[in-house]
Amino acid sequence: MTDLFSKRRWFFIAGLVAIIISLVALGIFGLKPGIEFSSGSLLTLGFEEEVSTEEVKTALAELGYPNAIIQTTGAGDIIIRSTVLSGNEKEEIELALAEKFGNLEERGFENIEPTIAQQTVRTSIIGVAIAVVAILLYMALAFRKMPRPFLYGVCAIIALLNDVIITLGVFAILGEFFNIEANLLLVIGVLTVIGYSVNNVVVVFDRIRDNRGMPGADFAAVVGKSVTESMARSFNTSFTTLIAVLAFLLFIGANIQNFAIALIAGIVAGAYSSLFIAPPILVAWEEKDWASLILPRGS
Repeated sequence: MTDLFSKRRWFFIAGLVAIIISLVALGIFGLKPGIEFSSGSLLTLGFEEEVSTEEVKTALAELGYPNAIIQTTGAGDIIIRSTVLSGNEKEEIELALAEKFGNLEERGFENIEPTIAQQTVRTSIIGVAIAVVAILLYMALAFRKMPRPFLYGVCAIIALLNDVIITLGVFAILGEFFNIEANLLLVIGVLTVIGYSVNNVVVVFDRIRDNRGMPGADFAAVVGKSVTESMARSFNTSFTTLIAVLAFLLFIGANIQNFAIALIAGIVAGAYSSLFIAPPILVAWEEKDWASLILPRGS
């Protein structure tokens, strides 16, 4: 463990590969927008008899809705996502499905118009941007007694951007292969991940601040010692949080699915970035040796 930070370039390269994969996934697949971010209708139905998503999809295709997205909730209800439906169109779908599969009950219905969806996108982007600026200012204030305090803030922002990109990359892949949509729960999850990521980074940076006075040690050695001292706490905290999130996902199910997935991806990425992304960048910046991030020192 004591020499782990000396291998930081390999950890940094691994993190860089994860970022590249996430960016490629986002570029190729993009995010599958949920109803909050694109106009459409969301109809939730409960059937007395068990009905599969494939059966419902086939029935809707016969009714003229071949592009409808069908999902199930943890309670076994069917969620139908389609283009904007009028009241008559909704009733037509319900009557046709009831005739084909037996009695059903409408659990919920909502329409999202294009203007509302656009406003939601703008509000989400503004919210994330405000959070990032606030974190930068907080870090600069918290480490104001350190040389170049804004440097710590910038490194923390880089780490949280790493976590956000990886979380979105996971959703791009899940959206392509499992029809997982990006909705407001994802935005809430990302904001939570940002807060969690900053907390992890602050713990490590606090140790760096405490160890900065080590006699006869260069800055890389100080950071290495601080990372080692923080590692057990970071892993233990992340592991116990993951257990709680997995319990939510297993027992509550589809209602918080996107939030839980975002937290799982973000917590794993955050634990990694706080130890092996932010500290190496801090060392490279402090020593003005950017090549050391991917090459052996002195190359």
